[in-house]
Amino acid sequence: MEQVDSGYTELRSYQWEMKHRLYEKWWGGIRSVMVQMPTGTGKTHLLASVISDRTMADDTAIIWIVAHRRELVEQIEETVARYGISKDDGRVKVMSIQWLSKHWENVRDERPGLIVIDEAHHALAGTYRDLWLRYPDAKKLGMTATPCRLNGKGFTDLFGTLITSDSIADFIRQGWLSAFDYVSIRPDSEDQRLINGLERRGADGDFQVKEMDTVLNRRPSIERLYGSVRQYADGKKGIVYAISISHARNISGYYNQYGMNTVAIDSKTPANERKRLVESFRQGKIQVLVNVDIFSEGFDCPDVEFIQLARPTLSLPKYLQQVGRGLRKTEGKESCMIIDNVGLYRLFGLPTAHRDWQAMFEGRLAGKGYPDTNTRAVSYMALSQGTDKDKTAETDGQLETIVSHGQLLDYLQSGKSLPENDSLQPEKLRPFKDRASGLYGLKRGNKITSTARYHNVLDTDERLATVCFDNGQTGIVDESGNVRMRLGRCRSAKFMKGNILALTGNNGRKTYMDLLSGQICDKQPRIRQFGPVQMLEADGMYYSRTKELYKTRKVSGCHIFHATSFCLLVYDYYAAPVCRQVNEDDARWGHDCVCLLANDYDTYYRYCGMLSGGSIVIVDNAGKYYIVEEGRGKKYIACENPKTVDEDFDVVIPRLKVEAARRTDMMVAEERQTNERKRMARLEMMKTAVPFKSGMRWGLRQGGKVVVPPVYRSIQYPVGYYCAVEVSPCRWGIIMLDGKVVVEANYSKVVINGDGTARLTVFPGKEKVVELGT
Repeated sequence: MEQVDSGYTELRSYQWEMKHRLYEKWWGGIRSVMVQMPTGTGKTHLLASVISDRTMADDTAIIWIVAHRRELVEQIEETVARYGISKDDGRVKVMSIQWLSKHWENVRDERPGLIVIDEAHHALAGTYRDLWLRYPDAKKLGMTATPCRLNGKGFTDLFGTLITSDSIADFIRQGWLSAFDYVSIRPDSEDQRLINGLERRGADGDFQVKEMDTVLNRRPSIERLYGSVRQYADGKKGIVYAISISHARNISGYYNQYGMNTVAIDSKTPANERKRLVESFRQGKIQVLVNVDIFSEGFDCPDVEFIQLARPTLSLPKYLQQVGRGLRKTEGKESCMIIDNVGLYRLFGLPTAHRDWQAMFEGRLAGKGYPDTNTRAVSYMALSQGTDKDKTAETDGQLETIVSHGQLLDYLQSGKSLPENDSLQPEKLRPFKDRASGLYGLKRGNKITSTARYHNVLDTDERLATVCFDNGQTGIVDESGNVRMRLGRCRSAKFMKGNILALTGNNGRKTYMDLLSGQICDKQPRIRQFGPVQMLEADGMYYSRTKELYKTRKVSGCHIFHATSFCLLVYDYYAAPVCRQVNEDDARWGHDCVCLLANDYDTYYRYCGMLSGGSIVIVDNAGKYYIVEEGRGKKYIACENPKTVDEDFDVVIPRLKVEAARRTDMMVAEERQTNERKRMARLEMMKTAVPFKSGMRWGLRQGGKVVVPPVYRSIQYPVGYYCAVEVSPCRWGIIMLDGKVVVEANYSKVVINGDGTARLTVFPGKEKVVELGT
């Protein structure tokens, strides 16, 4: 295989961070991890870099990449090839789950160490479950933009944890994704009335395709689709998402009839023809692609200028995958126009809305829209509020403007929450003016929280207000009027997202204050989230958000942050170690390591090392040492000038190391025993399983549930917890009822005894007896 730099230079900063968080989970013992990143942020590049790392670290590594559609295989192969991994190499295989499910025999001798699942929100299908049953020891990496399902089922039975990236709103704010204009049909429009009347559901819980096609695949609706494109995206390059093959071809025919160069692509389009048409679209020879579920996942064409939604859906993944095709950035592309002709934003909100991915991953929330819950649309309309003249222009005809890309960027860059989330926020603290005195006070809703005593209120947020006192000075007060901070004389003071206060002095100079640390910056700082801890990035420096301030210069191309679930470690390569270390080997680092604790805004600490089990030891700037455990906070253990032996670092640390190792051993043993008890209980319940045949292969079934997939040439009735299986002619082995192989299939005959032993025939006349272990 051609060796190249393992993709490091191609990764963006957030991809680096996601890769580090993934490795941290694997190093922590979680073998199966799902990673969520929005469409257009480079999930395939991330997985290619991970695979490159693995192949360079281990020449014998076997890696599988499994996609749910064969159309995605070629795209993944092309991306992986950029990292020096050819599909002819043999160690890295890209295949569709459909091919794999029909060719288990072709790969039965392979033992992949890593299995990557692309578009992993499809991984609940039975064919994917076979991967977990057949290769329980392989690391699993699931990549998806939308870790959710229509039916609300979670993924915790396959993946041990979920890692989420920044939101779509964050990526647009940071410049990685394109801003968008969003227009949609009005609530009282003819098309919305037709969609509201859809009653039937398909097997997947979404709208039934046949009913949608009957209701919307008509000339009047298609005429309105065409008029929408002419009005909002005339001459632009775009993708249309249709209901059915017939719908797509009718749309394409109508658009072509009126001079819009359009082609329809669907599952019946031959692969070579599809490839040619897509390439013509990329080159600009074709203006519009109309498709049916072909370009919802995996399609990469950054210069798409508009997306037209012509297919109703209740599926949040389908909605975000479709609009995401237009959010990729490219040179010269100012924004993307999203034309929602089926009112999906009333079901799901704008693409920038907050999503609780963790709840969906755990199965506590379905990735589904509910047609009868249309009241949410009222709050979205705040974005398009302007003059009466503006509103008339925006709502002429069947469509109305929900947000322009300029308005969207203003909201994102100002740090305000989008209006679609306003209804979820607590009622804001607001000023009121007392007519008698002319002074201002504060109230929340109809309740006065601070009487009128200020000459002016410059701004408020949920908890605080900036006010002008009678001496001309300004300050920050809480809702009860208690002074939190005095600011001197200011022309204006405005609260921004993330506890940042924008100040304009009387001389017109603008500065930014961190309300947590008091740090003043000349330019608006960027809030960086590292696990549970935030830092500020400004003027080429990183600042802690603590009253006792820590700062370090920004190091280009060097990873200096390591986040855990309860702290952030910052490797300061410019500073020598200044504290003692728990382990002698750590003292050879040659650089300092600072520790910031979650929800600790008082000070920063120096990192002294980790104990067995994951607890850490830190020291503050006064020389006091603490042990920190997840969920328990910090606990004082020693100091630099001990008054007693119990405070001596050299006495306390060895004792803590022994205790931590003992607790860890006990936890591992208890977990092993618990898992074994659960497994034995499951096996006991499976003792009534019986063989069944599917096609030419045999498996085990208990009632209506398959406990061992039909992958064997022959299978015998279970004896206790064990079952004899034939893999190929005259090659017998033994499995347990949960599919675990206990005797490899290398024998011409196998007889399982009731006493937990088995008689194995190597060849006629030569036998051996073995004890069967669990």
